[in-house]
Amino acid sequence: MAANNSEPILDEGGDGGVKHEAEEAGAGGTSAAAAAATTTTQAPATMLHRSGSRPQLDLSGAAIHGNLEDRNPTILLPNQSDDISHLALDIGGSLIKLVYFSRHAEHSNEDKRKMSVKRKLGMFNGGRRSYPILGGRLHFVKFETGKLNECLDFISSKQLHRGGVDSPSWRSGAQPDNIVIKATGGGAFKYADLFKERLGVSLEKEDEMDCLVAGANFLLKSIRHEAFTHMDGQKEYVQIDQNDLFPFLLVNVGSGVSIIKVDGHGKFQRVSGTNVGGGTYWGLGRLMTKCKSFDELLELSQRGDNSTIDMLVGDIYGGLDYSKIGLSASTIASSFGKTISDNKELSDYRPEDISLSLLRMISYNIGQISYLNALRYGLKRIFFGGFFIRGHAYTMDTISFAVHFWSKGEAKAMFLRHEGFLGALGAFMSYEKHGLDDLRIHHLVERFPMGAPYVGGKIHGPPLGDLNEKISWMEKFVQKGTQITAPVPIGFPATTGMGGFERPTAKGNILRSDASAALNVGVLHLVPTLDVFPLLEDPKMYEPNTIDLDLNEFKYWFKVLSAHLPDLVDKAVASEGGTDDAKRKGDAFAHAFSAHLARLMEEPAAYGKFGLADLLELREECLREFQFVDAYVSIKQRENEASLAVLPDLLMELDSMNGEARLHALIEGVLAANIFDWGSRACVDLYHKGTIIEIYRMSRKKMQRPWRIDDFDLFKKRMLADKKDQPYKRALLFVDNSGADVVLGMIPLARELLRCGTEVVLVANSLPALNDVTANELPEIVAEAAKHCGILRKAAEAGGLIVDAMAGIRDDPKDEPVSIPLMVVENGCGSPCIDFRQVSSELAAAAKDADLLILEGMGRALHTNLNARFKCDTLKLAMVKNQRLAEKLFNVDLVCSSIGAPDNRCNSMSQFVCNRPVGLWY
Repeated sequence: MAANNSEPILDEGGDGGVKHEAEEAGAGGTSAAAAAATTTTQAPATMLHRSGSRPQLDLSGAAIHGNLEDRNPTILLPNQSDDISHLALDIGGSLIKLVYFSRHAEHSNEDKRKMSVKRKLGMFNGGRRSYPILGGRLHFVKFETGKLNECLDFISSKQLHRGGVDSPSWRSGAQPDNIVIKATGGGAFKYADLFKERLGVSLEKEDEMDCLVAGANFLLKSIRHEAFTHMDGQKEYVQIDQNDLFPFLLVNVGSGVSIIKVDGHGKFQRVSGTNVGGGTYWGLGRLMTKCKSFDELLELSQRGDNSTIDMLVGDIYGGLDYSKIGLSASTIASSFGKTISDNKELSDYRPEDISLSLLRMISYNIGQISYLNALRYGLKRIFFGGFFIRGHAYTMDTISFAVHFWSKGEAKAMFLRHEGFLGALGAFMSYEKHGLDDLRIHHLVERFPMGAPYVGGKIHGPPLGDLNEKISWMEKFVQKGTQITAPVPIGFPATTGMGGFERPTAKGNILRSDASAALNVGVLHLVPTLDVFPLLEDPKMYEPNTIDLDLNEFKYWFKVLSAHLPDLVDKAVASEGGTDDAKRKGDAFAHAFSAHLARLMEEPAAYGKFGLADLLELREECLREFQFVDAYVSIKQRENEASLAVLPDLLMELDSMNGEARLHALIEGVLAANIFDWGSRACVDLYHKGTIIEIYRMSRKKMQRPWRIDDFDLFKKRMLADKKDQPYKRALLFVDNSGADVVLGMIPLARELLRCGTEVVLVANSLPALNDVTANELPEIVAEAAKHCGILRKAAEAGGLIVDAMAGIRDDPKDEPVSIPLMVVENGCGSPCIDFRQVSSELAAAAKDADLLILEGMGRALHTNLNARFKCDTLKLAMVKNQRLAEKLFNVDLVCSSIGAPDNRCNSMSQFVCNRPVGLWY
């Protein structure tokens, strides 16, 4: 595993044109730390040396600790003796940035059933690596440097300097000595004594340039939608090809500006800089406008008109363009140039106009200098970072316009979502033996930022009282007594100011400065057990979302989700016993989710590239954030019991049919059963009009009319062929809803495949989402179903799903009886949809021998993966229960009304893909 000293970072950018020792070290390409790291890159974990008395990770004997119900299992380090501080800081002249790690909760050991499945999938034969990376979360928090004491209080309250309150040493009461915290920035030197006095820790200083580059490289390598362009108010996310990342120009705009040419991991050179940066803007702005904070100054710029202060080309040429050299009348000829001839005092100018003029002057200057350096080295890609930008739309537009203007469109300005945390993240990575350079894009999952909506620093909506103590608020929301300090969106009236290289037209009417930009940065979940699904035909071309959410599309789904919200809150509250505490949590969830919807209405790309699948996942994450573990638990239990009661009759009916008729009936049955979806309003209404069996039979009856699946004859021929070999070796069945959907639809289909000699793996959610069945719930359902069927019973025993039979399954897989197994694996997600770029390692292992995929349900076969292409035969089955999707995707009408009415129908969609995209409707 690679030691990770070669890629650290910076924020303040800071020294402008002034050289210092760290620059000289970086100018040669690779720092001493980077060179040291290179020598240990290929060393195995057991051979890693221990340098001096510095605390380090001991990875010998590292193994996954926990069970398969845990989506993000932790890594047990049995030989760890040192206490690791998973905290790093970047202490700049203006802001303090923290990156810290929190562990996932520990769970009990895996039971025999799960271990048996892992053995069957070949996960203990050396085919899979055991990642020496702790499963957990990376958090990002910031404070003003002038409020250092608040930062120290925050660290102390969470015991971050001692590994956090979830660390083994904290729980055991042990108090480690000589705690060392990684830090970068000028404050690492300036405030070292204060950290020692207040927290008893030593700050180990890391070079700012090393940290800056390492943080940027890590983000661009590991986070899918980290980089984006911003022109004319339009944000567009860019996926960088890892093979084409280097070289690039990194411009860090902090108090000053550093311009760095990055040639590889640990290979960089500071090639230029300027002392005119964020500190200049804040300093001059404070002198001229009396603003007390950077964000207040930015807010003023939103309402400004710089044409009252700047001398424009039109002012010189009588309102005309200077077309001969390509300058429009609104181009700035001289920043603050009009004040020369005006007989005015400073107090006569509007602070808003001063702020905007100053912002444009500095932003255009940064953009132009950056482009000239890119031109000097033949670079087309320029990444901008640092808290000067802080997600401010006009700032990004101004820089982008300058780069576009001077390069004539050949160079691109790109920005980073975690722009201000580059230095802190690089310092964090400089801890030895973290193993973070082993992470790939699919190992980091950015969860959406949570918390209640805040207006004026207070929770919007009914008072929550002491609920603040009971809700698991995101760590970046700092609690002070009964008050919670959080990012606050600031509104401003529309402006028509002119000036600059044509005034950028930022989208939306909300200031996205540092205060609210934090809402764009979620918690990074480190999940080293995620993999890319190996059966994707082309992972690089794969896009899970069938429909991207533009503003018009989002408006529709905003109405759908808002209308469904009261019903969802009722179910969530009921799932927690309907207590007063549950009701207050339900109110808080409703306000928080509504705030996210409103945020996305203003800017659909606020949280990254966003599709419908992401929107649905946001809802589930928000439920979990407010500790609603499974809002539909009682509904699922009731539906499972009712469906299991009628399963024996259905199996007898199916067994009475010949092979071809049974195969048709099974596909019809899956589609008919898929109507039981509590995510569909129409189907919820339909459910209340009859019992499960009544609705299921009616749906089956409606489907007994001419229908077809493109290439179904090929599927049927393969399934019904009279030959010794089974039609498929292994089938992965991605199940959807609880109740009739899985019990009366997918289990009978799985039974038919087992009858044909095909191994079957039922793939279900790792975490609850709506009424979807989970991998934790499936074994009990299968065990109940197996009581009525010998085929299911034998397969379930072979697959370890019937716990009572586990005594007959020995630990040595060689001694297990040969049988066709029915297994269950988790898919690695907690959403109604699935992204095949990030699936559980168990699912990836199961896929290696699979030659048939069956994706069932709207979420997995329509909202996502309708256009996905796989290396094997694929059957996509879904009951289309949404009029918008029916029209948009297939140009068909959808009616779903009272049961038994002539127009009571939902369009069923089936798609059988023989290694090429084909589809069907009936």
